[in-house]
Amino acid sequence: MPYVAPEHRQELDGLIDQLAGAILAQAQKAKYDAAFAGLLNYACTRLALQIVRRRFGPMRYWIIALITGVFKNIGDEFYRRVAAPYENAQMAKSGDVDLYREYVSEMEAGS
Repeated sequence: MPYVAPEHRQELDGLIDQLAGAILAQAQKAKYDAAFAGLLNYACTRLALQIVRRRFGPMRYWIIALITGVFKNIGDEFYRRVAAPYENAQMAKSGDVDLYREYVSEMEAGS
């Protein structure tokens, strides 16, 4: 979870909502459900690069490491908060892969 003060969120949320609307409008023109993915990737990438350019100028290794970590944390947090509960619900609905249960049982037994 990004720990951002409420006053910063208020300042950014309207702009983020506008960007989301623009991305969705472009995606609807493409007429396929996943069209937003490339647009979202582009927007996030350009936003990160624009901030780096304006704040630091030339690219440096530590900036690459920092930005890579931010994007990885975003992905990890999204998976933990959204994808894992979704996967658990689907597994409960459709059943698990039997070999997962075998491996978990072996690990729990100390094998």
